[in-house]
Amino acid sequence: MRLAVSLAAFAFACRAPAPSKPDGDAKPSAPSKLDPAAIDRWLTEEIKKRGLVGVSVVVVHEGATVFAKGYGTKQLGTPQPIDPDTAFHVGSVGKQFTCGAVMLLVEDGKLRLTDPVAKYYPNLVRAADITLDDLGAHMSGYRDYYPLDYMDARFEKPIDPDALIAKYAGLPLDFEPRARWSYSNTGYAILGRVAEKASGMELGKLLDQRIFKPLRMTHSAYGVPPAGAARGHDAFNLGAVEARPIEGVGWLIGAANVWASAADLARWDLAFSGDTLMTEPSRRAMGAPHKTSDGREMQYGCGLGSRIRNGELVLQHTGAVEGFQSYNAFVPRIRAAVIVLANDFHADVSDLHDTLLGLVLERPTEIPMIPGPAAEAVAQLLVRDLQAGTVDRSKLGDDLNGFWSDKRLAEAAAQLRPLGAARITLQRRSERGNQEVTHLELAFPKKTLHATMFRAPTGKVHQFLIRE
Repeated sequence: MRLAVSLAAFAFACRAPAPSKPDGDAKPSAPSKLDPAAIDRWLTEEIKKRGLVGVSVVVVHEGATVFAKGYGTKQLGTPQPIDPDTAFHVGSVGKQFTCGAVMLLVEDGKLRLTDPVAKYYPNLVRAADITLDDLGAHMSGYRDYYPLDYMDARFEKPIDPDALIAKYAGLPLDFEPRARWSYSNTGYAILGRVAEKASGMELGKLLDQRIFKPLRMTHSAYGVPPAGAARGHDAFNLGAVEARPIEGVGWLIGAANVWASAADLARWDLAFSGDTLMTEPSRRAMGAPHKTSDGREMQYGCGLGSRIRNGELVLQHTGAVEGFQSYNAFVPRIRAAVIVLANDFHADVSDLHDTLLGLVLERPTEIPMIPGPAAEAVAQLLVRDLQAGTVDRSKLGDDLNGFWSDKRLAEAAAQLRPLGAARITLQRRSERGNQEVTHLELAFPKKTLHATMFRAPTGKVHQFLIRE
């Protein structure tokens, strides 16, 4: 189902973009550093190639917005452009707002995470054995009411949230409370209603008063799309992309009912890095991994998944409702965030988000800055030289000059010349021995190879190894 994501989904897959063409017809490969112009060129090409209706992207680094741009339109066939203030239905990214409201109520003394569900819903299955904390951590055992990847006929009609809760939290548990982790929107429907009962107001009003207005999230709303919001789109199998309806009223309470712009999500992310909205213990509780009853650690807190990447704690969540997909990740220590929202579900954008997140987490001082042409251009020349059986040895380090004997150059020419021209794409960069290490894809017309290239700060190449 489109709201649910597996625990493994928080480690987003990073797919390599299509190989770039050589010479003047070259298309931009994924940027290797936080360069707004390079990011824009790459995103423009990728979004066009994937045929997406609209995408909004915001990147924050060290507390400052370094990139914010919209691509495409709010609705297929209309001229209304997407911009960073365009509201999208952010799906399960909204769970962190439900948890944020709950934490604020905890700070007010109006509820506790250790409260049993029975305090608010005494007639639900095992309500005395399941806590609010279990609901937020997806460890309650309650059956998920929306486990599919499409909007089935149930969602075409409105539903009373309490009727939804009574039906799905009235079923036998899928597992003993806290025995394992399993994504459940049912738990968040209950959590949203508990917040309403504890505060004495509707969840939308609570979010507006306690989160949206204090953070100046002027393009965010609960339940009803704000003016100028994007329209969701999807395609059936390989068919045409078309506009899609919104789930019926009542179905998404607490689980996925927030509309927000990428710029507004960035405001929320930055607030999470400081004490302006909630206390540090509350923020820590939202991001802290939970453990199952047998001691296994699940990388999920309350509305936020967590992982360590490049030595930094990353808090993140994905979201997907009918016609929309959203990706939000932030790094509290360095006050960085990456938000990618799309009003189209037919083409994946998770790799775009993951690549941008990698850029804000890269430590530029650890990878030597190499003067002159980019790694792909240097590799392009090396491949051509190897195909010709001759190289400019002034550009090579002593070790590589010794390794590439005349005999080896002749062998390389015989092996590589028949393959034709290569399209070279940078896969990733790292550091070793105070050298820039680049991993490259060499896409020939009928064969794809890979290469690793080591370059010293002087620009000289010390290694260029090609493999299958």
